[in-house]
Amino acid sequence: MSRYGVSIEKEQQLLERMQRLGIREEDLVEAFIRGSGKGGQKINKTSSCVQLTHRPSGIEIRCQRERSQALNRFHARRMLCDKLEGQVLGELSKEEQAREKIRRQKRRRSRKAKQKMLEQKGRRSDTKRMRQSVRGDD
Repeated sequence: MSRYGVSIEKEQQLLERMQRLGIREEDLVEAFIRGSGKGGQKINKTSSCVQLTHRPSGIEIRCQRERSQALNRFHARRMLCDKLEGQVLGELSKEEQAREKIRRQKRRRSRKAKQKMLEQKGRRSDTKRMRQSVRGDD
C-alpha cells in the first residue's frame, strides 16, 4: 500500500518528479492542522489539512482538498512541485495563466475595438434581416 493513499504508479511518478526538481523529504516541514469550511463534524474534529513548507525556497502550501490526510499529503506535494516548476522554468504556472486569461477577458475594450465589434454586429443583423421573407409575397 502506498504512503499517500494513491496507486503505487502515481506515488512513483510523484517521487520521480520531486527528485527531478531536487525536492528532498528532509527539506520539507509537514504540519497537520484542523480544516475549515464545509464538511461538518468530521472536518472540525480531525487534522486533515496539510501544511507543507519547503525550507530552501520558503514556499508554503496548504492543502485541504480531500477529507483524507494521506491524500492531502499527496496533493500538497504535487502542488509544491507545480510551484517550484513554475519558478525553475521561469514561465507562468497554470494557475497564473488562468488568472491572466480571466483578467484579459474582464478588461474593458478600447474605443476602436468597441467600434469594430459594433460594426460587425450591425453587419450581422443586416445579413439576418435580408434572409427574412417579405410578408406581402405569400
